Amino acid sequence: MKLGLFGGSFDPVHLGHLLVAQAAREELGLDRLFFIPAAQSPFKPDSKPTSAADRLRLLRLALAGKTWCEIDGQEILRGGVSYTIDTVRDYAQRFPTARLFYLIGGDHVGKLPAWREAEQLAKLAEFVVVPRPGETETPVPKPFRGRALKGFPLGVSSSQIRARVQSGQPIDHLVPAAVAEAIRDSTLYG
Repeated sequence: MKLGLFGGSFDPVHLGHLLVAQAAREELGLDRLFFIPAAQSPFKPDSKPTSAADRLRLLRLALAGKTWCEIDGQEILRGGVSYTIDTVRDYAQRFPTARLFYLIGGDHVGKLPAWREAEQLAKLAEFVVVPRPGETETPVPKPFRGRALKGFPLGVSSSQIRARVQSGQPIDHLVPAAVAEAIRDSTLYG
């Protein structure tokens, strides 16, 4: 069994996330892909993400009908800073025979050796690098194993979407229609 683990703030989830998920599913032959929203990113210690309930609701709307995707709220339930090793360890225990693929943004690849319990993390999962348009590809450092995702890079970020909402600009075609509607109805990010 091949499992994809896609961690992030998803604040909010957008079409770039969904395209990455689809590309990973196709290129890696994933059986399942888990979206794992962080309680608090260790890379953004000073940021306060939108409430977990709102981020989970938007993820549910975005993933409706995608039977090969699941939302795993374990990092939110744990609370505090979300460390990848804790989550990957959980999957390795629950699915001992599965091959685990952890999706990572290209901007984080060079920092992998500094991640918490990096040596153990390198043994438990293969890293799939999600390139950002216009960025130079950074090779996965040893002892990590991994490869770059080829398909569907989209130059959109959650911070850009939040900024567009705050300035009154449309977000249509950047997030699923149901997510755009929920953001408007709940006056999120305004």
